[in-house]
Amino acid sequence: MYQDLKSFSVPANFRGRSKVTVQLWWIVQTTLFGWSPQFMYGWRRFLLRLFGAKIGEGVLLRSTVRITYPWNLEIGDYSWIGDDNVLYNLGKIKIGNNVALAHKVYLNTGGHDYKVPSFDIFAKPILIQDECWITNDVYVAPGVTIGKGSIIAARSSVLKDIPENKVCVGTPAKPIKNRI
Repeated sequence: MYQDLKSFSVPANFRGRSKVTVQLWWIVQTTLFGWSPQFMYGWRRFLLRLFGAKIGEGVLLRSTVRITYPWNLEIGDYSWIGDDNVLYNLGKIKIGNNVALAHKVYLNTGGHDYKVPSFDIFAKPILIQDECWITNDVYVAPGVTIGKGSIIAARSSVLKDIPENKVCVGTPAKPIKNRI
């Protein structure tokens, strides 16, 4: 048997907050966060902080960003989080200072262990260091670190750590040259 989903269960405390808090965040995200006009960056920062996110000064988050668990999110100063980004943060996501996530970036901290029939869920953190630019439609896998100043080209998939100061492209993303 490959997987037996009736034997799957989410471990206690996996979400980091109660089911009620999780549901309340999802309601707030869909309404107060998601319906806010583009210019209301401060309002969205406020809502995220209210739910435990650590959000730096001058962070710009678009209203179409989807964040699974704000209490697992840390964003440094003056970073931009563009339209239709998904921060699937079952585990911690830490985004440094002056980081630009363009549009439709998917940061995925979680998955399932396909080697066991109970299909156990897991979470591994993602770290995006200062001054990175993650361009359009990029996927970042669980457990990945993207080094300071690196650029990930459009439609790339980052499956392993990326060193600093690199321009990377492809699936899997590989460095093709130094940024500077």
